[in-house]
Amino acid sequence: MEHGRRQQLRTALIVVGAWVLIALAWTPPTAMVQGLAFGPRGAGLPVWIIFADVLCGFVPWMAVTPLIFWMGRRWPISEYQLARPIAIHAALGLVLIPGTILIGSLLSVVIFPRPLYSVTPATMISGVLITSFYSVPTYIAVVAIGQALDYFERYKLRERLLARAQLQALEAQVQPHFLFNALNSISALIYRDPRKADAAIAKLSALLRQTLKERPQEVPLSEEIAFAQNYLELCAMLIPGTLHTSFAIAPQAWNALVPPLFLQPLFENAIRHGIAKRKEGGAIDVAANVFPDMLVITITNDPADTPQTESGSGIGMSNVHARLAVLYGRHQGLELADEEDGRVTARVKIPWREAP
Repeated sequence: MEHGRRQQLRTALIVVGAWVLIALAWTPPTAMVQGLAFGPRGAGLPVWIIFADVLCGFVPWMAVTPLIFWMGRRWPISEYQLARPIAIHAALGLVLIPGTILIGSLLSVVIFPRPLYSVTPATMISGVLITSFYSVPTYIAVVAIGQALDYFERYKLRERLLARAQLQALEAQVQPHFLFNALNSISALIYRDPRKADAAIAKLSALLRQTLKERPQEVPLSEEIAFAQNYLELCAMLIPGTLHTSFAIAPQAWNALVPPLFLQPLFENAIRHGIAKRKEGGAIDVAANVFPDMLVITITNDPADTPQTESGSGIGMSNVHARLAVLYGRHQGLELADEEDGRVTARVKIPWREAP
């Protein structure tokens, strides 16, 4: 509700400001016309009085602009509906334009009496008709701006809905991929250590309950790391050797917004292509830092005992890259790099925004 009120106030301020700028643009030519028409008497009027007089004529336009915008949303002009909306706007314009001009003229006469010439009902009606004729482009411009703004809002809504659908499809792809890999590892563990396999199944069920919860498009990094730690505990049960993990998270990074379930595929990639292929296990180091406008997360893992012939990325990594692209467009990055000591680093860069 509060956001809606702020948006309405912002729109009102923009409308008023736009018409004030138009009044400022009309002030110099109005002063020139009065100087030419009335000689020294007309040229001697202060500029601020001429501006205020012109502004009075635009005050009714400020009032009817939201109405014109509403009419544009109610009867939008599109390739599917063209003749009927144009006819409606034309009919409404026949009423709105003269009425707006008349109110503006009356307001101007009441506030600023005309010492240079007399104002009679006949001259008032004549002036309103003439000004209405020349104000038709103004009305068309306001209608066109309202249509453009409405189209832009619909476009943004479609983009948000499309992005949400894509993210939901990508998240749905992650869950069975994660589940199948975990079940395959547990099935191999059952014959070696049934008690550990039973504990792994309990941990997997807890993780699945978390993945099935409805989540927003972004969550605090602290929440994402909590889920990732549970996943790492499951992996420690399933792989040979020992899995050591360390987290170096900058204080301001804990509350940064990140996509949900995006760390798990990165850890899975590190374990599958590195730690799981080491006889004695290995270590994964996680760091997160905030730069002026970017959050940088690095996941560094020990390499496999023997050089890898397969690519270091698969469905999980491709999924993470696609989700980042949907959410952040060009303002993101995901890369794998080999360090000088032989370790492998996955580096993620996304815009930094703090959770409310």
